[in-house]
Amino acid sequence: MIVPPSLRADVDGVLRAADSPVSNLIALPGAGIDPAGDVLLCDVDRDAASALLAQLRDVGLDQQGSIAIESVDLELGRKRRRSAAAVFGNDDDAVVWEEVEARTDDEVRLSATFLVFMTVATLIAAVGVVTDQPILIVGAMVVGPDFGPLAAIAVGIVRRRPRVVLRSGATLLIGYTGAIVVTIGFALLQQAIGVFPPNPLSASHPLTEFIWEPGPLSYIVGFLAGIAGVLSLTSAKSGALIGVLISVTTIPAAGAIAVGIAAGEWGPAGSAAVQLIVNLVAIVTGGVLTLSVQLMVQRRAYRRRQERLLTSRG
Repeated sequence: MIVPPSLRADVDGVLRAADSPVSNLIALPGAGIDPAGDVLLCDVDRDAASALLAQLRDVGLDQQGSIAIESVDLELGRKRRRSAAAVFGNDDDAVVWEEVEARTDDEVRLSATFLVFMTVATLIAAVGVVTDQPILIVGAMVVGPDFGPLAAIAVGIVRRRPRVVLRSGATLLIGYTGAIVVTIGFALLQQAIGVFPPNPLSASHPLTEFIWEPGPLSYIVGFLAGIAGVLSLTSAKSGALIGVLISVTTIPAAGAIAVGIAAGEWGPAGSAAVQLIVNLVAIVTGGVLTLSVQLMVQRRAYRRRQERLLTSRG
């Protein structure tokens, strides 16, 4: 933190309060140049970070000074302050809402990189659909960047950020539309030179036809993927995110839509569109439910912690 002189007393009051989760506090007087002020360094458990940041914002440090956060992978000799605010009893499971919102804010920005990844993933999916190759379908799922805006929509709904929801929805709409249009042109070219058959979706596809055949399991898989994806986003563990990207058929469905439109196979193309919508809705629903439960549990845990502190003082 860079703390201007006018806020030093208020910030000290927050950091040195009896219920403060701060440890290893270091002060570097006058070290801040822009903004000018004292530089303060401290450690705080992940489960208490959001509450501390809220208190620092209340005194205006985010407006007049500066706050930067980084995760510490290993620290020895630290006196661990285990608070009751941990969601599932572990720092990795605690949610730092400011961190989540910062991550999702990056995902709602429409960029050339996002559009290229969407297009490349859809092109790979189209080839996988035509050739009935699951390995290409998996590759398209991994390359596809669409989970980021979907997670941002869930965060925007739970945190009541309508602008985030609208921007994320627009990013997805533009991304899918552009990728499908380009893939339609690609499929038409492949048909013209004889690489793709005239009716690619009408042939037997025992390994990939699930992509354009939506059913109850489509929603269930998407819902579970939404839960796993949001958990990987809100916790300190992100390894599960790769598994999420290969668990749903969003990008492959977009590829099937493009192939079906290019070949004039409107039935399979329509079914693939339904599959895409079902998976998108399921992922957002699972994400919203997970975030809502995490927020509710964390608020209750924070209230219990405050009650215990008041009781101990009494």
